Amino acid sequence: MKFNFLIRKQTAVINHEGAKAYALTPETELYAAVVTASLSDNFYETAPDRLARITDLIAKNKAEYVAKLAIYARTQMNMRSVPLALAVELSKINSGNGIVSKAVTGVVKRADEIPELLAYYQVSNKREGVKKLNRLSKQVQKGLAVAFNTFDEYQFAKYNRDTAVRLRDALFLVHPKAKDNAQQALFDKIAANTLATPYTWETELSAAGKVAYAGKAQKEAAITAKWEELIDSDKMGYMATLRNLRNIIQAGVSAAHITKVCRYLANKKAVANSKQLPFRFLAAYRELRAMDSEYATMALTALEDAIAASAENIQGFDEHTAVLIACDVSGSMQKPVSSMSRILLYDVGLVLGMLLQRKCTRVVTGMFGDRWKIINMPSKNVLANVEEYYRREGEVGYATNGYLVINDLIARGVRMDKVMMFTDCQLWNNKQGFNSLQKSWANYRSIYPEAQLYLFDLAGYGTVPIDVKAGGVHLIAGWSDKIFEALHAIENGGNAISKINNIQL
Repeated sequence: MKFNFLIRKQTAVINHEGAKAYALTPETELYAAVVTASLSDNFYETAPDRLARITDLIAKNKAEYVAKLAIYARTQMNMRSVPLALAVELSKINSGNGIVSKAVTGVVKRADEIPELLAYYQVSNKREGVKKLNRLSKQVQKGLAVAFNTFDEYQFAKYNRDTAVRLRDALFLVHPKAKDNAQQALFDKIAANTLATPYTWETELSAAGKVAYAGKAQKEAAITAKWEELIDSDKMGYMATLRNLRNIIQAGVSAAHITKVCRYLANKKAVANSKQLPFRFLAAYRELRAMDSEYATMALTALEDAIAASAENIQGFDEHTAVLIACDVSGSMQKPVSSMSRILLYDVGLVLGMLLQRKCTRVVTGMFGDRWKIINMPSKNVLANVEEYYRREGEVGYATNGYLVINDLIARGVRMDKVMMFTDCQLWNNKQGFNSLQKSWANYRSIYPEAQLYLFDLAGYGTVPIDVKAGGVHLIAGWSDKIFEALHAIENGGNAISKINNIQL
């Protein structure tokens, strides 16, 4: 989700709203499509259509670039499903020189991703019947064999699930070579389904729930004790703790245990190691706001501290830098990021916008739809600011007149060093005039030639509302706080394509 893209031979096209837009190069379009993909339906594009477009773009790019992009998306953008799909789709058009096997090894970072990759391989290749995984690509097999050598018993056992393709199936199909006798014994356990039951919050709570209790009170006390034991064990991961925060509070654990959990969630090192997408904190925040517990405030504060830690390394903003942050709240932004999430693209843009605002000293913030409205907020509380914006949903309408942001600056004679727009890039003028972001920005740059415009693409539909070859225009894509590395990199001549190509296979 970085950087100042170099785009050649750009031609005007039409976006999903029928407005004039600009195409991207195959490299850049594939990048933007990948880092904003959850393989769920978007407002303008179904999941199958997005996957079909990604597959088509893979064929238009060099195999080495696709492999590196897959690894980049998995290891630096912390995405899971899409990198697996990239590796599999690449195997269908490239079978030599080891690129595919290196891509497979590079994207499989959890034990359950071995059978998950094979499950996608089966679906993508339209394999059915008993021998649905026969004739497995040799490069995929080689890459998975290497991956098998990177996990221990706990990791295998933790993700040994009764899915369509199981670890045992993968073992028999891939035939990995054990590096020593201990690993061979581990492979034998996978084959015999005798892996030791792992100590996880799921297994522990499941076991506690199966015990016969004398009554409801006894069962509740046992569950409370189990949560406290899990907290004391220090074996609950960050994501598990974040997602179970409401459950932990409802279980009635002690004040000392709540305090320990909140300190863990707010710990800067723990936040960095967790690699959580910022909107995960918003989801947890919303779960807690309606609680009547005396610990809700402590937990909400911990979440604010946690997401603030995500902004620690944002560079390039001080008292000398004037910044405008504009969030697209149009109808097309009100689409869930996945079928299992209540988080909308609308939320993602607001979270990233408020996260950036936290690092700015001279800053104006607002939202645009039919109209542009400035809504300045204190910079301390990121999540509370998002909720205030969300409460005011509908105040500016649901169109995407982004040009009004720039026109307002021109009309008021205001010079901004950086204009940040968080949007799905499907901008259009519902007023039926000749105004556009392209024209407004050209006018603004004629007045303030050093001004810079950053488009944060949150949807990856493949077009942008302004020619990124125009003066001072930069395109950034994705949902992670890692997108802010682009701001520093752009000012130092960096771009996404070169960063991806620098990855070693």
